[in-house]
Formats: sequence, structure tokens, C-alpha cells
Amino acid sequence: MLSFASIGSSLFDADNLHLYLIAGWAIYLVWIGGWIILQKREPVATLSWLISLAALPYLGFLIYYFFGPQRIRRKSMARRQTRASLPSPPAGLTPDPDAIELARLGQSITGLPPTTASKVELLIDGGAKYESLLEAVAQAREHIHLEYYIFQPDHIGTALRDALIERARAGVKVRLLIDAVGSGKCRHAFIAPLLEAGAEMAWFHPMKLRFFWKRPWLNLRSHRKIVVIDSRVAFTGGINITDEEDERRREDAYRDLHVRLEGNVVLELQLVFIEDWAYATGEPPLSLAHPNRVVGAVPAQVIPSGPDSPWEAIHRLNVSAIQDARKRVWLVTPYFVPGEAARMALTSAALGGLDVRLLVPKRSDSLLVTYAARSYFDELLQAGVRIYEYGPRMLHTKALLCDEDLVLLGSANFDNRSFRLNFEVSVLFRDKALCRQMAKLIEGECATAVPVQAERNRALWRVRLPEALARLVSPLL
Repeated sequence: MLSFASIGSSLFDADNLHLYLIAGWAIYLVWIGGWIILQKREPVATLSWLISLAALPYLGFLIYYFFGPQRIRRKSMARRQTRASLPSPPAGLTPDPDAIELARLGQSITGLPPTTASKVELLIDGGAKYESLLEAVAQAREHIHLEYYIFQPDHIGTALRDALIERARAGVKVRLLIDAVGSGKCRHAFIAPLLEAGAEMAWFHPMKLRFFWKRPWLNLRSHRKIVVIDSRVAFTGGINITDEEDERRREDAYRDLHVRLEGNVVLELQLVFIEDWAYATGEPPLSLAHPNRVVGAVPAQVIPSGPDSPWEAIHRLNVSAIQDARKRVWLVTPYFVPGEAARMALTSAALGGLDVRLLVPKRSDSLLVTYAARSYFDELLQAGVRIYEYGPRMLHTKALLCDEDLVLLGSANFDNRSFRLNFEVSVLFRDKALCRQMAKLIEGECATAVPVQAERNRALWRVRLPEALARLVSPLL
């Protein structure tokens, strides 16, 4: 008869250790595999996660727990209340007949109707954006709402903070919402003077690791850049608050684009901020008086997107706009990691005889993303897409220009992260004059960029293999 001692000795025998490890690995695979499969994401992304995590037993769980794809649901009551406060579209406002389907698509997946802007001003590079922003802040009389991914405590960050302090002391209601990861360098000592002046500040998805039973939202960031002043003036685009984007202070500052808006479209950006503020603070949605509505000359529509919606609004609008194009498709993006639908739309447009151009940085601030982007070049070039690599400065502009009357500007890159994981915002414009400005800008950038040739150096170890490996993990980027 076996004793407990002999049973214990056999169980913990070193010769059986490999069996226990195999059994534990199998249980781990079944458990985490079921978790990933139940997310019902694209098969390629699902398989990529399964293979990656199978190669990293146990450690893979922590990676997926912190960085894996997640869906969140905002408070539906807050959404309904804030949406109800948005004025109805001005009477008589109808989109151009060619734009009606795209406008309806945007409205059905975001809840925001097509509206208008009375003034649209392109701000090229950080210097122009910061000067215009500080001027508008100085003129604020009622409220200033700001939402940023990156707000650095450097020269421009301090200048903006001090301008906000001055307005807060004058009785203007200042609310600042910044991302907890992107603005992680903002310490209490930097923010304290602003709070002491009467301003309010909130973090988007702060890390709370002490609540270990709650899954952290480390991978779900607010990448939006929104400023709304007195519900009359708004700023949005790709430029954060950082000296890295101020060409007046750094020769290697990012090349970027922002837009200053007036008119009814400002109210829709205000609504996006109000939703984000209510979500981040847990407070009831703000109730603000709106200025008199005036129909502007530029049709515009705000397109917010984020992991709280399954529809990938900005992704869908990009793909649909490319598919609807009849003459040209010019895409500018710092991070190019397209999904199958976007890649098919671009190559189909080029194969159909359209003027399709892609402008990307020669080297982005992520070497992995640079290699991943280049892994798609051969297919695009074969289809007839003209590709340009901009340098030596890092290109950070995010824009899509289609035909002579459609341009999409905002914070979203052309990659999986922006389309599926980040909270982003773009504005769709239907205006020939604005498109002429954008065309002139993009043509100037392409003229100084290096065209990518189909017959280029394709060394195996230095080029092809790194690109292939980067593409393999591109669904996870």
C-alpha cells in the first residue's frame, strides 16, 4: 500500500517535471486561446496573438492582459444626454449629391450629422499652430476646453499652461483632459499652479494597478487633439503640445498639420470633448449655452472613433472615400500599416487608373512601423501607386485628399492602432478651395521627398527579412 510520502515523492519527482510543464502549457493555451477567440476579431490578428502568446507561456498572459485588444462601453446615459444637447442641423443644409452616401455613413456610425464651417484655416507646423492657439486662448471669455494625447512640461507646454492660468484667474472656465500615457511627464508640480488658479484637470485612463482585479486600459489611449474656446473657435489635427513639434526651437521638429475652425462644426467637436470629459471624470455631462447658429460655406462633419464602438468610423470613412474617388487619392500618414480592406481600396483605385499617391516619412519614430510600412510597398507599386518618403524631418501629417472636393484631416494614422485601439477624431470636409490648398501642400511635400522605386535595393538580411518580420506582427501594432 502506497504511503502519502511515496505519493508525494512520485508527484514531485524531477523525472515528471516536464510532464507537468507540458500539462500547464496546454491548460494555459486552452484558457488564453479561448479568451482571445471569443474576442471575435479578424482571423489574422487572432492567429497572430495565438502564435505569439503560445511562444511565451504565462508571460504571454501578462502581455495580453495589458496590451491585448479590448472593448469598453461608455455610459450610455451620458452619451444620450450630451447628444441630445447638440442642435439639429441648420434648416436647408443638404450635402452635395455626390457626398450624400458618405455623409449618411458618417452620421449612422457616429451619430453626428453633416454640418458646416464658416472658416477653415490650415496651420502648417507647430509654430503656426501654437501662435494661433495662444492668441485664441488670450481672447477666451467663457470657457476653454483642451484634450491632448501629449502635453509636455517644456517651453511650449509651460507657455500654454501660463496662458491658461491667466484666463482661469480672469474667471474663464478652463478644463484640461490629457492622456495618462502620452502626457506621463506632466507631474503634479507642473499642473498645480493651473489647479490653484481655478482650472479643472483630468487624466484619460490613468493606471490603477493597485486594483489588480480590474483589467488596466494601458493600450486604449486618447490620441485626440481638441481645443474648443467659447463654443466658437476650435482646433484639431495632429499637433500635440511639445517642443518636438515646434520648428522654431528644433531643426528636427515634426512636419505636421493642424486646422483652426469656426462655425457650427465647432459644436460637434465640443460634444466630443464633453463626452470624453464626462467619461474621464464620472461627472454629469456639461451643459453649455451655444452661440447662434450660422450656416457656413464649407460642408464639414466630425468623425470620432474609438474602441467603444465596433464600427471603426474613421477606418470606414477612409476606405469608403477611397472607393468613391474618381480621379485621385492622395494619402499622407506617418504610420502606414493598412488592413486588407484599406490595402484593397488603394490598389483597386490605382489599378483603375486613378492618380494614387502615398506620402510617408523616410523613417518614422518607430523603426518597427517603418519596416512594416515598407513591406507593403511592392504590392502598391505594382498596382501603380506612387510612393514618396519624406525626410529628413519626421512627417506627422494625417490627411486624405480625394478628387477635387473631399479632404479628411485629423489625429488618426493609417494603421490598426488608430483605427481600432485609440480614441481619435477627424473632420471630413467637402470644399474645392480647401482641397486646392491641400493639393498644393501635398505636391510641395512630394517635390522634396524621395520617390520609392520598384527596382530598389532589396538586400535579404538588411531589408527583406526585417520587413517580412515586421509585417508578420503588423496586426498587433
